[in-house]
Order: sequence, then structure tokens, then C-alpha cells
Amino acid sequence: MSIIVGFVPTPAGEAALTAGIAEAQLRNEDLVIVNSAREGALVDKSVAPQDTLEAAARRAANAGVTATIKQPPYHNDLADEFLDFAREVNASLIVIGLRHRSQVGKFILGSHAQRILMQADRPVLAVKPDGAHF
Repeated sequence: MSIIVGFVPTPAGEAALTAGIAEAQLRNEDLVIVNSAREGALVDKSVAPQDTLEAAARRAANAGVTATIKQPPYHNDLADEFLDFAREVNASLIVIGLRHRSQVGKFILGSHAQRILMQADRPVLAVKPDGAHF
């Protein structure tokens, strides 16, 4: 079994990575760091640069955790495909970061994090960046 972290290069993503590493240490499990882009997108701010992903893997290794980086493109729905991937790797825990969104933003755009929390068939740890107030 492993722990899967949804990682984006933001404070929320860094918080998720930190929590994922801590949980992997605690449970003595491997870590799978997932960073995905919509298939065919020319630019996607959620895609981490290679050096950022390598630094994330080094952070895990320095903590004694074996980490794998996965960047599967998603085709239709990020939340559904992320949950499918969690099942595929038999994740014992999903770790995601939360960011503040306005009520209108939540209503119009929906929330991948909310859908992952509500639809996951395994435990989900949702964390927010240090100092974040919602």
C-alpha cells in the first residue's frame, strides 16, 4: 500500500506534500506524488516544473520515505481520474491541499477537493497551508 498526494506548486500543494511525507513515515509506506495536467493543454499552472518535482522527491527521501512521481494526464474529470488512480495504486490514504475559494467560486466552478472528499472510497486527509484562514 502507499499514500497518494495530489501535488500542485502552491502553498496548499506544499502543505499536502509535508503531510503526506509525515503520514508515510508514520505508516511506513511509500509515497506517490501525483501532479497532472489536462491532456492537450498548452499551459497549465497546476503542472509543477521538473525541478520542483525532483525537490519534492528529495524531501521525501531525506525523511526516509520512498517516493514516486506520477504525472498522468487527465482527460475529462480531474477528481474522478485522481480517485481512479488512487484505486490503481491501492492507496491507503489520499492527501490533498485546500485553498480558500469564495462562495461564488465554489458555486460556479465546483471544487475538485470537495468531490475527492465526498466520493473517495478510502480515507482522505485534507490540509491547508500554514497560516491560512477560511
